[in-house]
Amino acid sequence: MPNVSVPAGADPLIHVWTALAPSITMAAAGYSSAVYEHSSLSIGEFEAARITMARINDCALCLDWRTARDVPSRGEAADVLSEEFYAAVGTDDDALSERERLAAEFAQRYATDHRGMDSAFWARLHAAYTDGELVDLALCVGSWLALGRFNQVFDIDGACRVPSHTPGPSVAPDEH
Repeated sequence: MPNVSVPAGADPLIHVWTALAPSITMAAAGYSSAVYEHSSLSIGEFEAARITMARINDCALCLDWRTARDVPSRGEAADVLSEEFYAAVGTDDDALSERERLAAEFAQRYATDHRGMDSAFWARLHAAYTDGELVDLALCVGSWLALGRFNQVFDIDGACRVPSHTPGPSVAPDEH
């Protein structure tokens, strides 16, 4: 049962995200969309960080979600990662690149020990990422942490997405 009043028959997530505080929820939905539509991170780096956050927040639906990106400029189908990739995230498995491992570690530390990001960790990050890429990564991780926990706090995370405020399809899921 959601932790706010929801009209009978209404989808709790849709109601909270479209009817309650719409001027702020619309901006939050835009932030979530920007993460999925404009991140410069590779799909592997993006998903390593995202699945780490999903595990931290223990969202079953988000754990099952798989982000894919179209590659229209190359005339190819969407980039999709294997289940072996997801199983390797958070381990020392050589299946992940250094940048993917760092993205997962960054997400872990951001969510659980942000003050523990010491100079040695930052040196490893700077050896692999540009400053712009680090800001991109932090904004992605920050959205999943904030918006995912928002959904959980109000007990509306069953659908695990941030709906659009305009008619049409919902924006990408907001993984936790």
